[in-house]
Amino acid sequence: MALHPQARPTVAAYAEEVHVHDPGFDLERARADERAAAAPEPRDPVDEVTEVDADGVPCRLYRPAGADALVLHLHGGGFVFHDLDTHDAAARRLANSAGAAVLSVGYRRAPEHRFPAAPDDVDTVLGWLGRESSGLGLDLPTHVHGDSAGGNLALVAALRNPGRFASVVLLYPFLDPEARFDSYRTAADGFDAGEAAWYWDQYADPADRTDPDVAPLLSDRLGALPPTLVVTAEHDPLRDEGEELVRLLAEAGVEVVGTRYLGQVHGFWRHVGVFDAARACVAQVAGFLRQHGR
Repeated sequence: MALHPQARPTVAAYAEEVHVHDPGFDLERARADERAAAAPEPRDPVDEVTEVDADGVPCRLYRPAGADALVLHLHGGGFVFHDLDTHDAAARRLANSAGAAVLSVGYRRAPEHRFPAAPDDVDTVLGWLGRESSGLGLDLPTHVHGDSAGGNLALVAALRNPGRFASVVLLYPFLDPEARFDSYRTAADGFDAGEAAWYWDQYADPADRTDPDVAPLLSDRLGALPPTLVVTAEHDPLRDEGEELVRLLAEAGVEVVGTRYLGQVHGFWRHVGVFDAARACVAQVAGFLRQHGR
């Protein structure tokens, strides 16, 4: 399918931007621009929103009334961008749609903090939850959810902590440091292979890129995963690696659902005011979470 009409302005705007691998790129300015762009997004009211220090890792807890599950949310941004604020509106939607508490994790970002800082921070949060969840009323079935680079971290968290999660939800996950799949050449609309390579360069040394904690498609523990949902976008260079994960999980006997959103581009899930598919995706994720471990 051709690009959805709602995706065309996004792709056109990307073509006019200074890209991360361009000589004039300013990382701090770009981070500030991302926060500024997210600031005016409508925020759904949630019954309780609390800033949390999870053994030194800043987190934000969203708890709708009657929450009967907990979702650990790991934001995307190529391991370099985004934070609790840029994903605030999305985390609120997720909490309300799923009827679940959402703990959004402010893990350390590259290039200031390279691998394994981010996955280690996720483990720190899980350790904190293990000690504190009962007192906080969070001793609930726990799921892990991430988009893009956050999908990588969510998958790694599930692999590092077998049996810890009731389900795994990955939205267009960033999984392959070697960019081996055809979609890098045939589906790179609004996100190119050079940008993907730059993100990996910021995050992990070449010697680490065969470590399953960086490249989870190489893990020999995929068969131990709980029920997993993988969402991909048709016009996204990361499409094929996400769908390869679906194949590997199915072959390993994992209960897995893979959904490709036709006409869509990387990042569509957060922007419900732009993409009709974003609301459908949020509803799908909520339904999957309700189906498993409640």
